[in-house]
Amino acid sequence: MYNHILLPVSFDDDKNAEKAIAVARRLADTNCKVTLLHVMEHVPGYVINYIPEGFQEEAQKAIVSSLQQMGADIPGAIGMVIEGQAGRSILDWVDANDVDCIVIASHRPGMQDYFLGSTASQVVRHAKCGVHVVR
Repeated sequence: MYNHILLPVSFDDDKNAEKAIAVARRLADTNCKVTLLHVMEHVPGYVINYIPEGFQEEAQKAIVSSLQQMGADIPGAIGMVIEGQAGRSILDWVDANDVDCIVIASHRPGMQDYFLGSTASQVVRHAKCGVHVVR
């Protein structure tokens, strides 16, 4: 059905990664590539001096390991970490990597979403491929 499914994963408490992974598992056939992607926000310049050397690299390795464990039962699934602003970085990554479906978890919208916007709503509004939103 799909050739490449992107599964953005946030480790926030209000995201439901397990449901999104279950949906991606159902949509993926044996030849489908599935990428579990986490976007790390950039560390502000005024904070960088207080972070121990090597911390970012170790954090990325730990996150990739967690992502690979989460997708262990999906054939061909890989975990990946990129840096940037979540919504924009996901959309840029999709365009650069021939993704034809995004499965993204979303929380229930609240007042903060009207002022700040959520990653899922940004992805839904601007993605050039199919998007499955899971709550």
